Amino acid sequence: MLYRLARTGFFQLDAEKAHDLAIQNFKRFTGTPIDLLYRQQLPNRPVECMGLTFKNPVGLAAGLDKNGECIDAFGAMGFGFVEVGTVTPRPQSGNDKPRLFRLVEAEGIINRMGFNNLGVDNLIENVKKSNYDGVLGINIGKNKDTPIEKGADDYIICMEKVYQYAGYIAVNISSPNTPGLRSLQYGEALDELLAELKAKQSELEKKHGKYVPLALKIAPDLSDDEICQICESLIKNKIDGVIATNTTLDRSIVEGMKHCNEAGGLSGRPVQSRSTEVVRRLHEELGDALPIIGVGGVDSYVAAKEKMMAGAKLVQVYSGFIYKGPSLVRDIVKNL
Repeated sequence: MLYRLARTGFFQLDAEKAHDLAIQNFKRFTGTPIDLLYRQQLPNRPVECMGLTFKNPVGLAAGLDKNGECIDAFGAMGFGFVEVGTVTPRPQSGNDKPRLFRLVEAEGIINRMGFNNLGVDNLIENVKKSNYDGVLGINIGKNKDTPIEKGADDYIICMEKVYQYAGYIAVNISSPNTPGLRSLQYGEALDELLAELKAKQSELEKKHGKYVPLALKIAPDLSDDEICQICESLIKNKIDGVIATNTTLDRSIVEGMKHCNEAGGLSGRPVQSRSTEVVRRLHEELGDALPIIGVGGVDSYVAAKEKMMAGAKLVQVYSGFIYKGPSLVRDIVKNL
């Protein structure tokens, strides 16, 4: 009820202004009596995945807390894990505004943010200040002005810096808003990238005395053949997990709606069935070789359960959280 009132106010604002205001307020109020408005005590529903123990299978997807400013606030809401980022080696401002649009009737969001973030060093300082005791994922990407053929260098730089602070590292090669990035999902380019990351993981494990799993985040806009190729590459390079999926470029389900023709990736309810289908195809190919984290249109207990029945061990929320608020986390966890 309280969130519904707050949402009414936030939805009067431009989408990005509302997002920035929410982040500022979470920073300001967490640890004060006001955080009782969103703090939730949820039952323990532990899940073993990628060699880690998650308090419950519901996580926050990357993109909401790009700079790791509100980790404790999301922890207070009962998330079983929190994924921050996407972060790049150097700070960058992202694409021109406006770049974030609500498709309210479809409970969807289109974004073309372009990995706006304050850089990996800033993120690490915020992570160090956090008291969150759940699993923290750190999502890494490449700077826009780094040539795609040198893209692996950016992932390696980020990996080296975040390794000791991360529960797991998510490798984002599927944002549609960085030119050429999705080309890293295919064939030799993917194999080469994963081989480099795996070698670096092994080196960092020795250096820090701990093993930090690597998960690859993929797009929903893939053919069956492309999904098969990705699975072969994941298994061959011994990657620890796969996150399915990022946002879609497909607009067929929202045709005719306000903002539907804005460039960028579409998330929320409109990507729900496609992302679940990708999870199902991945599970058919991978079996139990590596776990799947399902994301895309998880806006209810039923939507989360569908992802899990399709083969996901864990789920993440983003757009559903914007539309439903912290009670979404509670509803999913309590019913599992």
